[in-house]
Amino acid sequence: MNQFSSQSMEQPRRLDGKQRLANLLVSALPWMIIAGLLYAGLFIKPQAVGASVTPPALERRDRVYGIAHGEGGTLLAAASNGKILAVGADRKIARQTTPANLSLQDIAAYDAKHAVAVGNDNVILTTDDGGKHWIKADKVPRSQVANKLNRVRTGTNGIAVAVGEMGALLRTQDYGKTWERLREEEDVAWNDVAILDGSAFVVVGEFGKILRSVDGGKTWEKEQAPVEGSLMAVAFRDASNGIAVGLDGVVLSSSDGGRQWTRIKLPAHEHLLDVLWNADKKEWFAVGLLGRWIAGTQGDTQATDSVQWKTGVLGERALSWHTRALASGSTYWLAGADVGTWDGQRWTPFNPN
Repeated sequence: MNQFSSQSMEQPRRLDGKQRLANLLVSALPWMIIAGLLYAGLFIKPQAVGASVTPPALERRDRVYGIAHGEGGTLLAAASNGKILAVGADRKIARQTTPANLSLQDIAAYDAKHAVAVGNDNVILTTDDGGKHWIKADKVPRSQVANKLNRVRTGTNGIAVAVGEMGALLRTQDYGKTWERLREEEDVAWNDVAILDGSAFVVVGEFGKILRSVDGGKTWEKEQAPVEGSLMAVAFRDASNGIAVGLDGVVLSSSDGGRQWTRIKLPAHEHLLDVLWNADKKEWFAVGLLGRWIAGTQGDTQATDSVQWKTGVLGERALSWHTRALASGSTYWLAGADVGTWDGQRWTPFNPN
């Protein structure tokens, strides 16, 4: 009887000990998990499983602001986030390595090897090997108020002119290695410049403002357009005849090297952002918002008032904006919210992944 009672008294004590151990383990479990996570985070390096995913060169979020002819039929496109894209004749796209991640607003080529790109925060990139290597220009003149270069145009013998915010008017004479300011800083944004020859420039910008220089930028004449809205682009087909386009569908023509301008009224009111002269088609061509384009065919005489104009949109569903147009024979490359080609009848955009 006493033996049974002793055994029956000891059994509960053994159960209480196991219970205490279980409770201890349960209370310590969260701390063990935390310690394990800390150890994994500090000392265990993750290993990639399978192949890494490389983003496409042209993504849907990209905006392509400038486009130019490159080496061997390749096109060079300047885009957001410091991207410069090489577009082959087979329409395949490759991204070139650049030393910048700021959006590039424009790109222009001197020849097959030399090109220059400009953009936000006065960034300027140059190449002398067709885009295989890009170098960032040093000591670019800056404003203490705002810095953004909107456009760059190339001339002969290494000359290029870049324009932008706060009256930025910069020139290089060594293929973009060094830059100098042509005018003092002022509260106006210049949007485009035409280089008529090695020493004559026509500049257009906000509020219908126009500048002319015939001595390489040493002296300037101020001209006023017959409109108050901003002029966004200008192009000349020779030393006398030019077209400027701007906001609200404005189209202006000049036949005296940019001294006087006449408005051409067309049934289009969307902002026009770029214009060019296509010598192969003897045609002026401009693009802008909502897929708008205008084209002017030169008549038998050389005067711009003999141009026959027409306008349209790229398509009912092709209502994107485009900041640049580039002639390639009878076809136009357009760059902006999307990139593609227009042959006068059909719009063929790229389809980024």
